[in-house]
Amino acid sequence: MTGRDDMGFKQAISDLQRTVDAEVEAALHVPTSLGRPRDHTRDAVILEAALDVLAEHGYDAMTIEMVAAAAKAGKATLYRRWPSKAHLVVDAVGTLANLTPDLAQLPDTGTLRGDLIALSRVADPQLDDRKCRIVAGLCSAFPREPELAAVVRERLLEPLKTLIWVLLDRAKARGEIPPDRDLGLLALTLPAMVLYNTVFLNAPLTADSGLAIIDQILLPAAGVGA
Repeated sequence: MTGRDDMGFKQAISDLQRTVDAEVEAALHVPTSLGRPRDHTRDAVILEAALDVLAEHGYDAMTIEMVAAAAKAGKATLYRRWPSKAHLVVDAVGTLANLTPDLAQLPDTGTLRGDLIALSRVADPQLDDRKCRIVAGLCSAFPREPELAAVVRERLLEPLKTLIWVLLDRAKARGEIPPDRDLGLLALTLPAMVLYNTVFLNAPLTADSGLAIIDQILLPAAGVGA
């Protein structure tokens, strides 16, 4: 074999080796699917069951087995979809975002008191009570599960605070509220009182107690009528 032929043979071997190496590398990175593909059609049922269990038993007592039984699903099905209880609860709480009233549908009665009372009447008391019980059941987990605390704040507390802030901002623009009032702080008053009643007093907000908070705490703090 001549020197030129020998060089050509070595080059061919080298090219073949590179091709084989590339094919092996590609094969190693192709994701494989073991068993049947995941069925996500029952996710909504499972997440709703998780919220029910959470509202009734609280986060610490809640188990994947309880949720599986409530959803009439296999425990293995839940673990394939959610690797831990915290992951399941984060997704479940996330579904509550669509229960918040649309900003475009906020009442506009011409007065802050009228707007706040109208907003309290628009809300579904059963849904609000359930959300408060869910938050109450999660409180013990917040120090250990910061992601869970962030989701609850984002999905349950901030939307309500935003709605009230919009009503306060309208009132400020009308001249009902003095310009020096902190609207962000005022907007926290009603959500904070609702949570306090539910978590510490085990007394969900009623129409009368909600009106008392508006008339005796929120409006005086906002400087309305002062």
